[in-house]
Amino acid sequence: MPGHPSQLTRLRIALTTFFALDGFVFAGWVVRIPAIKEQTGASPSGLGLALLGVSAGAVVTMTLTGRLCRRFGNHRVTVVCAVLLSLSVALPPLTHSALTLGAVLLVFGAAYGGINVAFNSAAVDLVAALRRPVMPSFHAAFSLGGMLGAGLGALVAGAVSPTRHLLGLAVVGLVVTAVAAPGLLRHRLPRPPERPRPTAGAAPHPERPDRPDHSDRPDHKDHRSERPDRPDRRTRALVLVFGLIALCTAYGEGALADWGALHLEQDLGASPGVAASGYSCFALAMTVGRLSGTVLLERLGRTRTVVAGGATAAVGMLFGALAPWLWAALLGFAVAGLGLANLFPVAVERAGALSGSNGVAVASTLGYGGMLLGPPAIGFMADWFSLPAALTSVAVLAALAALIGLTTRRVTAI
Repeated sequence: MPGHPSQLTRLRIALTTFFALDGFVFAGWVVRIPAIKEQTGASPSGLGLALLGVSAGAVVTMTLTGRLCRRFGNHRVTVVCAVLLSLSVALPPLTHSALTLGAVLLVFGAAYGGINVAFNSAAVDLVAALRRPVMPSFHAAFSLGGMLGAGLGALVAGAVSPTRHLLGLAVVGLVVTAVAAPGLLRHRLPRPPERPRPTAGAAPHPERPDRPDHSDRPDHKDHRSERPDRPDRRTRALVLVFGLIALCTAYGEGALADWGALHLEQDLGASPGVAASGYSCFALAMTVGRLSGTVLLERLGRTRTVVAGGATAAVGMLFGALAPWLWAALLGFAVAGLGLANLFPVAVERAGALSGSNGVAVASTLGYGGMLLGPPAIGFMADWFSLPAALTSVAVLAALAALIGLTTRRVTAI
């Protein structure tokens, strides 16, 4: 029967597989960027413009995928985007100029943005059906997939050409999609009964989120569009609030990915190998935090998790940016990763519970925008002040996310 625990378990496994696949494929592409740069003969500025294709394709597609999910269903869009992602990752080695590289990266970015909105929307529906806050476990799978993809890429980089490596990623992606797709497409979540939306100041039970619109059903009619303008405006405002929390979190991820190693090497005298381990400490701690996120949410609830996570990340990042000792900076990066781990999953889940796939699209787009904003913002602030001072902006935004969660807890029902 629909919604039977065994079917929900199979659906959760299939969805987790797609999260892990996304992280695996994307990380595999990232580690081959230097080789692709050499192959195309692109200058640093030319490569930078080409890489904007990923960002542009992702942002544009994220804004459109919500509509596609309502029309065709979250699960179908997830599978189609997984196929496109797997095929498009094999294209960059076939290019021989920055212009053609940017063109194929538009396709890759579009697939990446689309699958992120689609499987997050499907995960929001499943969270509601399970009545457990399991959203962090999906994002932990993404992180684990990314670590596996990056590790494998580092191992084969010296022995396998980018063409063979990325073609292998494409084959793996298509095989995994073929295996996992039936489990995602066969099982539909039951349509929930219509319930009135809570009024301002009245929060639902913190561990039993509002059921989303289950837009995975193609025949489903979105009744939110029939609601009066005032509640719609309020819903949009709340979705933007959660999107802002996602932005604050992703800003830190982007900043540490691009500037963390340089800070350790330039300001603290670390060797290149030790400096490179800084982001690994951050990423590993974030993965551990997400693996334990469900238990944390069940015990603390969303508000306390967001507030405690933001505050923890702020303290950790202050150590990471300002500590004069290398060990303290590495510890600070790890603490920041633990603190930020569950903020993005909670923000996306809440946005989806409020506004379905459209809410997920808005929160994901803002979050991805934060990841894009972080590195250049850190660079400008480093020129104006210093790199350690610039990195404290990560702590400021983490504290802002905690403050948003605290001050809006009654209205947003975090």
